[in-house]
Amino acid sequence: MSKNWAYVDPATLPHMVSETVPGPKSKEYHDRCSKYMKGYSSQVRLYPVAFESGYGYTLTDVDGNKYIDFSSGIYVTGLGHCHPKISEAVAEQAKKLMNCHDFTTEIKMKLVEKLHEITGGRFAGFQFYDSGTTAVEAGLRCARAYSGKQEFISFWRDFHGKSLGSNSLAVVGADTHMRAPGFMLAPRPNPYRDAFGRTPEEAWKDSTPYIRMLEGILDNECASGGKNVAAIVFEPVQGWGGSVVPPPDYLPALRKLCDERGILMFADEVLNCMARTGTWLAMDHWNVTADITTLGKGFGNGFPVTAMCVSKDLAPAIEKISASSSYGGNPMACAAALASIEVIEEENLNERSTHLGEIMLAKMKKMMEAHPIIGDVRAIGCLQAIEIVKDRTTKEPFVEAGQMIYKKAFEKGLAWVPSGHILRMSPPMILDDEVALKGLDIIEEAVTETEKHFGF
Repeated sequence: MSKNWAYVDPATLPHMVSETVPGPKSKEYHDRCSKYMKGYSSQVRLYPVAFESGYGYTLTDVDGNKYIDFSSGIYVTGLGHCHPKISEAVAEQAKKLMNCHDFTTEIKMKLVEKLHEITGGRFAGFQFYDSGTTAVEAGLRCARAYSGKQEFISFWRDFHGKSLGSNSLAVVGADTHMRAPGFMLAPRPNPYRDAFGRTPEEAWKDSTPYIRMLEGILDNECASGGKNVAAIVFEPVQGWGGSVVPPPDYLPALRKLCDERGILMFADEVLNCMARTGTWLAMDHWNVTADITTLGKGFGNGFPVTAMCVSKDLAPAIEKISASSSYGGNPMACAAALASIEVIEEENLNERSTHLGEIMLAKMKKMMEAHPIIGDVRAIGCLQAIEIVKDRTTKEPFVEAGQMIYKKAFEKGLAWVPSGHILRMSPPMILDDEVALKGLDIIEEAVTETEKHFGF
């Protein structure tokens, strides 16, 4: 497959034809759908467009407006919408065999062998699911089955899902009433907003205070002095929390702590994996391997397929938890995941993701120099964020401005992801450089207009 399969002349992007956006058809369709459909995400509530099609790094709505996609279906279609190889692989299986519970198929056999290969043989047990939260729940059950322990520690502003156990790891939105017993939260490093009052430069050099705080939680807040903690669960790089990259020493130190305390290390890579950060797994950036790892989102490039991966020691524990599911590992899902892995290899998308992160971060830094409303910018591969503040000294979040920038950029033809005052970007790894920088130009236009509105 040619690397240029998705090429569109940058001069033609975006292409907005409606007098108002979202356009009249989008408004009609959304109104009809929302009469019954409830619980839309914040990005839909802020910009209720109805999409009709996607191709490569573009999305087209029902009114004919064509957008540059900086969302990838919220971190999912990193290889581009409707990649021909992946679409054909799914279609082939759909014509042959759609589901057979968890029986072995040729395509499943090939997928597990390939997954073992690209992860360097670090994992000896796999199971497939149809959502990230289901994979995380399986990982929690596996940790308890292996360790005989019941408690978990996770981190503020990490995200792990919306079912009871996964939500208890994160407490997202208004779901605080769902938090289950035995789940505890700890702070994690955020160099821009250091909990210990250090400068970002100081915080980036030393994560020791966070490890010490975690030790204090284990000793003083957990049952039996932390001896009942089954696993410490985390996102290597925060997604929903704003593309926050931990300092270089943090994850190696966390691995050491887990080993010393006899606690399993559980890396939730549902959002981070499959070239999103420029490596197969984000943990590869720190040369650290977790005992349990979950994969999702970009794993099937849009097809609902996720995975739980465990080390050799934990593999027998999978047999204890009734791990299979009705839809996990069905032939279409396995075909999508295998084809996605092959596309990443054939098109060198780990390298491409790294390159895009570098050129886009350089552009975002120039934007930050020119716009006082931008407090911080971050990027690791195609996982990126711009943080909007009222004042750079106080770093007070500016949610209203963030929402305005998001809406203005969307109206100009950029589909992307908000998170309050943090504007998140997860562009497809197949973006041409010129289109990537053009998308940032659209954001800068929206920032300029927003600063003028708020008197900056």
